[in-house]
Amino acid sequence: MYTPHAPYACDPNTSRGRHHPQTESAMRSPFQRDRDRIIHSSAFRRLKEKTQVFVAHEGDDYRTRLTHSLEVAQIARTLARALNVDEDLAEATSLAHDLGHPPFGHSGEDALAEMMKGYGGFDHNAQTLRVITKLENRYPEYEGLNLTWETVEGVVKHNGPLMKKGDDPANLPWGFTAYEGWEDLELWSHSSVEAQIAALSDDIAYNNHDIDDGLNSGLLSIEQLMDVPLVGEVFHRCRLRHRDIPRQILIYEAVRDMIGLMVGDVLEESRRRLSESGVKSAEDVRMLGYPVVAFSDDMTMSLSELRRFLYANMYLQYKVKRMKEKGKMIVREIFARFVEDPGLLPTRFQAGTDGPGGQKTARVVCDYIAGMTDRLALEEHRKLFHVEGWS
Repeated sequence: MYTPHAPYACDPNTSRGRHHPQTESAMRSPFQRDRDRIIHSSAFRRLKEKTQVFVAHEGDDYRTRLTHSLEVAQIARTLARALNVDEDLAEATSLAHDLGHPPFGHSGEDALAEMMKGYGGFDHNAQTLRVITKLENRYPEYEGLNLTWETVEGVVKHNGPLMKKGDDPANLPWGFTAYEGWEDLELWSHSSVEAQIAALSDDIAYNNHDIDDGLNSGLLSIEQLMDVPLVGEVFHRCRLRHRDIPRQILIYEAVRDMIGLMVGDVLEESRRRLSESGVKSAEDVRMLGYPVVAFSDDMTMSLSELRRFLYANMYLQYKVKRMKEKGKMIVREIFARFVEDPGLLPTRFQAGTDGPGGQKTARVVCDYIAGMTDRLALEEHRKLFHVEGWS
């Protein structure tokens, strides 16, 4: 079985194991097996029709949560290999990191969080934990996917610690403390190098594909981007290198170059941090107190400028805002209707409810909606509130 050479890598041969002990595969490492379980899950398949920025039905070429997750995983494998850590764990964490996202992207999340006030709240990261430890029922012996401790930890903490030692756990989103092994996840510590790689790969992926989608949608123009730090320089160099190439090819070339620059920056900064920190094990990485996988200060500033530009010119653009508000309205209305009358839920969801307005009813409704694709949410709204078709 393959063992990474870097001493600070997570070694699949010495994994902390699974919540429900199992005999491991003779053909796959524990982290490979985790990746395969994630890919075969229903929640992963449903990402194909969940919003990234543009609602899934707006066009075939825009990213969805599924294609975003695949792009994150591809970047993560590159970084993991270059840093000589476990590629399979980095990939598994990347593929699972958005499983808890509801339909309509962050708009759907905002709407569910609003509707779940008083019922324990909603957080997409906590919902991801709920998906992989409870809601994916595919095995006779246990609920969830029964992933290794390292993968669960990475999914939960890929963006850093969720609390400080001694903090009141009551301040954590309900979905974390509802998991019976939440204290074992050491939410006060940093995650592994592999999980930190997944987090930075997420940043690299969405920054670049949002530029690509924004340009292809017509919401952004290349001329607007020419004044944005890093991005404008890359487009300028591409134009000098390939004169008179078609606009679309120029976009592809520039996005490739930007991904390459960001990956190179992460590798240089992370190698420096790993060397200077003196970490000798995966546990050393967790206890260090700061991330070892990071952008340089210069790249961090450039990305901050890019994010400000994208918010002003794309995310807050009126056409995008209209779709976001529609998404929020749909989630709010179907949530309220199902909580008011849980008998309207599909039969398999009704058993876990406790009557109109009940705590259990709200959580069941929340789980049902969070698992919906954009298409299913639109269809359920139509069935609940429109008379045409009577179906």
